[in-house]
Amino acid sequence: MERIIKDVGDIQSRLTDHRPVIQGEIRYFVREFEEKRGFRDGRLLENLCRTVLEATDQTMPECSEALQLHLPDVLTRLEMANHLAQRVQQRELEAQESPRLQLCMDRHRQDWEGFTKEQTLLKEQVDEEHAKAVGRLSAQYGEMKKELAKMAQL
Repeated sequence: MERIIKDVGDIQSRLTDHRPVIQGEIRYFVREFEEKRGFRDGRLLENLCRTVLEATDQTMPECSEALQLHLPDVLTRLEMANHLAQRVQQRELEAQESPRLQLCMDRHRQDWEGFTKEQTLLKEQVDEEHAKAVGRLSAQYGEMKKELAKMAQL
């Protein structure tokens, strides 16, 4: 009976005691991340930390100083540009509402339409002359080919 109780106790301790399994997993984890990788992750983190500290200590103050130095000038220029754009826009609106300007714009629009029609007619004339010239040259070269072919046969 003692043997059976001892065997049952051994079986129970194996089923409920997970320490050996967990210790094996811990050893595997440590070996995987420290030995096989050669502390690569630690070095990467150290480099990242160094970069962040450098940015915090050097780059950020330089950027803040440059920002404080140049931002007022940039804001002033931006306000001036905005004001000029508003003035131009206001003048354009006033000009569009002006009846005299409307008449001038209508006249310019009519002149432009006449100009484009004239240019279209001139283009068509040039195209026709070009087509005629190409036809004449093709006929002339065709005749020259025939004469050359006759002379080559003789």
